[in-house]
Amino acid sequence: MSFLDDLENNLKSLESSEQGKEDAERAQREREGERAQAQAVAPFAEQLKQSPYTAELLKQASRVGFSLRTKVHIAWLGTTLRLEARDKRLELRPTPRGIVAGYIENGRETRTEPCDLQGNPEDLVRQWLA
Repeated sequence: MSFLDDLENNLKSLESSEQGKEDAERAQREREGERAQAQAVAPFAEQLKQSPYTAELLKQASRVGFSLRTKVHIAWLGTTLRLEARDKRLELRPTPRGIVAGYIENGRETRTEPCDLQGNPEDLVRQWLA
């Protein structure tokens, strides 16, 4: 191997190690951002899971779905509560500012609005299934 080949290999090695360092730093920043987001959402996520509003919401969703002869599927996806009936979905998502209700029809989100856990869950269910 000549001196020039050796020098070229050293330069390539140095460039790849610098690129690797940049990628590692970027990944670290992304992880820190995700962690900060999760910490900001945590109080609202816990409130959503433990709230009597949520229990009443599930009860009302089953009751209203039964009266409409529609099966309401309920699932927790991480911190998000998803209710599905026919081609409609309602997602309650905790955010750093509170809980947001997302209305989804035919796979497209039609609107979002803040969800008040002190309100009446039957109103939310009727509005969703209307």
